[in-house]
Order: sequence, then C-alpha cells, then structure tokens
Amino acid sequence: MELALARKTRQSLQPEPRHGGRVLADALVAQGIHHIFEVPGESFLDTLDGLYDRRQALKMVTCRFEAGAVNMAEAYGKLTGRPAAAFVTRGPGACHGAIGVHVAFQDSTPMVLFVGQIAHEDTGRDAFQEVDYRQMFGPLAKWVTQIDHAKRIPEVVAHAVDVATTGRPGPVVIALSEEMQKDRITIPDIPRRVISPAFPDPAALDRMRAMLAKARKPVAVVGGSCWTEAGRAALRSFLLANNIPVTVGFRRQAHYDGTLDNFAGDLGVGSDPGLIGKFKEADLILAIGSRLGDAVTQGYSLLDMAGSVPIIQVLPDGGEIARVFHTALGIVSDLNTFALAAAALEPVTARWGKWTQELRSLREAQRAVPNYQGALNLGTVMRELEGLLTPDAIVTTDAGNFAGWATRFLNFSENQRYIGPTNGAMGYSVPAAIGAKITFPERMVVSLVGDGGFMMTGQEIATAFHHGIAPIVLVFNNGMYGTIRMHQERAYPWRVSGTEVTNPDFARLIEAYGGHGEVVSETDAFAPAFRRAVESGQPALIELRVNPEQITTRQTIADLRAGKPRPKLAKPVKAKPAAKRK
Repeated sequence: MELALARKTRQSLQPEPRHGGRVLADALVAQGIHHIFEVPGESFLDTLDGLYDRRQALKMVTCRFEAGAVNMAEAYGKLTGRPAAAFVTRGPGACHGAIGVHVAFQDSTPMVLFVGQIAHEDTGRDAFQEVDYRQMFGPLAKWVTQIDHAKRIPEVVAHAVDVATTGRPGPVVIALSEEMQKDRITIPDIPRRVISPAFPDPAALDRMRAMLAKARKPVAVVGGSCWTEAGRAALRSFLLANNIPVTVGFRRQAHYDGTLDNFAGDLGVGSDPGLIGKFKEADLILAIGSRLGDAVTQGYSLLDMAGSVPIIQVLPDGGEIARVFHTALGIVSDLNTFALAAAALEPVTARWGKWTQELRSLREAQRAVPNYQGALNLGTVMRELEGLLTPDAIVTTDAGNFAGWATRFLNFSENQRYIGPTNGAMGYSVPAAIGAKITFPERMVVSLVGDGGFMMTGQEIATAFHHGIAPIVLVFNNGMYGTIRMHQERAYPWRVSGTEVTNPDFARLIEAYGGHGEVVSETDAFAPAFRRAVESGQPALIELRVNPEQITTRQTIADLRAGKPRPKLAKPVKAKPAAKRK
C-alpha cells in the first residue's frame, strides 16, 4: 500500500502533458521574460495558443510590421538590460525583422527573436517560405538555432537568454519547426539561471590607476549597453572624483549626465570639430564600454592603431578588446561591476583641471544657438525641448542628419534616456518610442524622426492607439533624404538625383488615427504646441517644417556648393529610332 501511495504521489508531481506552443510560453515565463512583440503568422499558431494560457504573465504587443515589432523588442532590451521576445513568421516576416536583429547586434542589445518555420520533414524542398535561418541570421546574431523537437524547448530557451545577456549582449534567433509546436510532451520547466557577472582583475585596476596618475590629458569614452542605475551612479562617482573629462559614443548621449561639469560631448556623426581636435591631444584614453568603432573614431582615423596614445579598454567580452586599436591595458569585466570597483579606488591627484574645463567650455560653446536662416530655428527648438522634458523622459531617435540637432543642443540629465540605432537604421524611432512607452507607461516618451524615417515605420503609431499609450512624435520634415543629399552635394554638387520626396500632411495623418496633430513652422510656436501635445493625453505628432537649405547643424547646401560652379545642363540623350526592316 505504501508503495502504491508513493507511486501515486510521484505521478501527481509530474507535469501535465502540454503541446509545444504551451511549453514555449511556459519557458518564456520561467526565464523572466515579460514582454512579447509580435506580428502573427500561421507558422506559430500553436505558440499563439500557448501564449493565450499565459496572458496574465506575458504582455503581448501586436504590431503592424515585423521590423516595428523587432525594434520595439530591441528598445525594451536597451532600456531594461533584459531581453524581450519578438515573434515573426517565416520567410518574408523574418526578412522584415532582420533589420531589428542587426540593430541589436551592433548596439549590443539583449533580445530573443522567434521565427516560425516550415515543417521539419519538408526541409530542403524549397517549400513555401522556406529559409535556412542559420545561414540567414548567422552574421547578424550571437547565436542562431532551430528547435525541431518539443522536448528541447526549455533547454534552448534557457540557453538563449543566457547567451543574449552574458558577455557582449546581443540578439539570439530561434526558428520553430511548425509540427514541433503541436507535439504533446511531459517535461519540466527549467528555472532561470543566476550567472555571476565578470569582475575586474584587482591588479588591472591598480595598473589603470597608476596609468591615470601619470596622465596629463586623459579622456573617457563611455559606451556599451545594459548599464544599471547603480552602475551609472558608480561610474559618475569615479569620473567626477578624478575630474576626468567624459565623452560618450555614437547615440549613447544619455549614458552620462550632460549637465555635469566634466561632460565634454559626443563622439559620432556630426561631432563638434573642436572636440575632435582636442581629443587628438589626449595622452590617455579610457574607453569604458566603447568598442571604439567606426563612428566614434571618425572612420578609424581618430586614434593610431599601433597605440601611440595609451588606451585602457573595458569590455565584457575579451574578444572585442583591441579588435581594431592596440590597447595598453584591456580589462574584461561587466561594465557595472567595473564601475563599482573603480568608484571604490582612491582618486588620483588630478593635474588636468584646466584640460577638463577646456573640454567642458567647448561643449557649452557648441550649445550656443546660431542665428539660422528661416522662420524655424531648430537649435532654439531643441534647447526649449530640454526644458520641457520631464526628469525621467525617454527620447528615441532615428537615423538621419536631423538627429544632429538633438546631440548638439540637448543635454540629458541623470535619469533621462536617449536611445537610437548605432547601425544607422532608418525607421527605428517610432517603434522604439512605442516599445519604450509600453515598457514605462508612466514616463514621457518623445520620438525624434525625419520625414523619411517616419514614412518607413510611422504606421506603427496604430500600435500605440491599440495599447492605449501616448508617445509624442516630432517629425523633422525637409522633403528629402537629407543625409544622402548632403553626401550627394559634396560629391556631385548641383546634381540632385533620387533624394527628393513628397510627404503627406503629417498632422492630418495622426488625426485620422484619432490622435493629436500640430504643424510648427515658426520657432515661437514650438513650446506651446508641445505643451498641448502633452496635455492631450493622446498619441501626438508635431510636424516641424524645417528649412531644407540647412542640411546639418553647421552647413547649408550653399556651403557644400561653395566654389563649385553649377554645371551646364546636359542635353537629354534621344533614343535612336529602330532600324527599318528591309
């Protein structure tokens, strides 16, 4: 009798049989994933059914375009340091979502993308929407795999989250065989693993301090991802205690409080030429989280690859240290644990107070607004926006020349966030703002986007209405692909080809959705329009009708054409008439 009772007890402890879709939903919950951004597809119907059962634990955000869904998940990862899940269907859906995977890879953002797949038995037949995702996503993700057997789901999902969040964070892509999701199995869930972050070598910290003590003109370059509040506070404490001038990497503006006296500005596209010149005088570079990539180093030209200027580089992945530039000291460490350890060091006697003041003065001088031509001065608009943002506001940006207005004239304070695609992907800002607002509904979220980028993914504003959130979108409308036009005028002045566009009435467009729309064409009209947008409590769009001649914050189209004579118009080539048949 006791044996029978024991057997019955063991059976009662066994999990109930579940189909693969439910096993997957349970695995996401077990790994601490809370948000799913998806565009549905028939290739993962069973998973959608499984997610229905866990709808209290998993917030599902239904999007309008796969690129939008994956960019929302990427923004979630940027802001929280934890991965969200994105789901797209096979073939075309995966191709659309690939943009967001590339953003996550280059931006070092944790994320897990699930892609529906054909039935495993049809592999190799060029079946409907068949793609080999290991080949497709191999160069874009940290790890790509496929689940063909439902019993592997808990194992693979647990490992995927570990891969996405450890070392250099990044995206993981998992293909889901269609028939596997239907299999009914009995298998336990795997609990979330606790992995201790890498700590810096104490000897390396001592050496870093000794190198810093010998310097006369040090500069810090702050970048990376997954910074925590404690890590940012410790980083600030370390850099302030040693009075080190701080620059931030491309689109990492809010990694450091721009209102502090040692903040010197950003290194990236459109950086202050004065800062670039001063950076070349530095005798020690402290790269904390920065890979010292293309944009930060101005096309790999800002530093000597042989390391004539000593570089201390701190990264969580040793394989990324000295990937391009020779480093005098590489420190493999989680960025937050490094910051905490560095803040505990005895500060050195800083002999570069004047140097730090010079760099800070450059930043303040850069923020002085010139008297730009036209009725709408975007420099003044950005300075006014700084005062209108809440202390914990989140600002998202897109790719394009318009983004330079914020980086030049806005200072972000300690609790504000600024996120954008370091890979230069247009169409990022609006989905990212929606993802940010869904993640932090109580915070102000403002999207900065050009007219070109908005027309790529602006329809995702429908997702904001569907989920009852109210981001504010500022559309910089100059009627062209401005960045390409700038390069075009430099290389082929006067020969405008393929860069002009025709736009809708953006204010009426969002009104058609049921939102609040404004058009601003004069400087004084911006602040009242922004306040009305906030007070509306609805998704809002403010169209900024900018002067197309002002192609960047520092140059006009006329500047680019200066000294280059206008070429004579070439006569159009007439097609020769077809030869008459004899």
